[in-house]
Amino acid sequence: MHMKSAREAHLSPDGKWRSFPKVPNLVQYVITETYFGRVKVNGKTFRESLKTTVFSTAKLRLGDYIKKKLKRADSPVTGTFAEARVLYETEMNGDHTIKETSKIYRRKCIKALIRSWPGLEEMRPDRITETECREWAARFSANYSVSVFNNTLSTLRMILEHAGLGCDDNPSRKIKRLGVKPKELHLPEKNEFDAILKKVETSGAGQAQHCADFIRFLAFSGCRLAEARLVRWQDVNFERMEIRVHNSKSAKTTSKPEFRFIPIIKPMHNLLVRLKQGKTAPESPVCSVGECEKSLTRACRLLGIFRITHHDLRHLFATRCIESGVDIQTVSRWLGHVDGGALAMKVYGHLRREHSQDMAQKVNF
Repeated sequence: MHMKSAREAHLSPDGKWRSFPKVPNLVQYVITETYFGRVKVNGKTFRESLKTTVFSTAKLRLGDYIKKKLKRADSPVTGTFAEARVLYETEMNGDHTIKETSKIYRRKCIKALIRSWPGLEEMRPDRITETECREWAARFSANYSVSVFNNTLSTLRMILEHAGLGCDDNPSRKIKRLGVKPKELHLPEKNEFDAILKKVETSGAGQAQHCADFIRFLAFSGCRLAEARLVRWQDVNFERMEIRVHNSKSAKTTSKPEFRFIPIIKPMHNLLVRLKQGKTAPESPVCSVGECEKSLTRACRLLGIFRITHHDLRHLFATRCIESGVDIQTVSRWLGHVDGGALAMKVYGHLRREHSQDMAQKVNF
């Protein structure tokens, strides 16, 4: 590790946590490299994210975290779950490092939690048992997706921590998160993709041609839906054959660049040249519509093929790039990932292996 030259680090037996003897209240979650503050008060262990992957920044935030926990620990666990929830929401609303969309999502998790656990708001946090948490988890996981369950469980944990319960006393900490299985991709072949476009274009809808062009733009760029909506003609550079894209999925505390640049492949060039006709304002959007979900669903249903979504068009772009011989690290950069290709390898690694086998047949001694 690059950090061991500057400071000695110890790994936990399960290999998930890294601790630093010279900074006893600081730990790092190995998988995400995020630093956490950890403090034990009155026999209770508290651990909370410091929302950074930078060691020097984590050390600066650690002092405030310890002071906050010591101050909160002076007050015994009293009141109701509702009071702890209000405390959590107040702190979340005032946190400038959390994006507004993330705050909205967390509020939805809170509503789902309260709706699925009758009487929770009136309960004392220190009276909530592990059995009650397990019963709630069984009910909730049966009616919600894995990601919603995991995020709602995390919200429950944080509210109970704001009530003054340490890691050892927090019953929700005994409930395991569910494993998120990768989505099985059912992407259209070239003839099916062409058929989808034709169905959309000939649907008779007023925005039929615009919807078909938006489908093309998503598939030829790999943009997320929110990113595609933000692309303006001033972002299109025909000389350098690239498009400047606003990175939409990045936390406020990361150093991820605001923009990335994706190449203009040949079908994209043909599309842009056609769309450019009659449009001269640099600030005008490239695509005339910002969604085409219903058009996609209708076309797939009429063709009798697997339904695809906006995001599946992003998968389609990555798949076609890899099948064309582009290395995964490059595709990862085009998609806006900053993990060096780890996520792309996890999602599209099977394509890389198939391509590798094809290339191996060309090796001759």
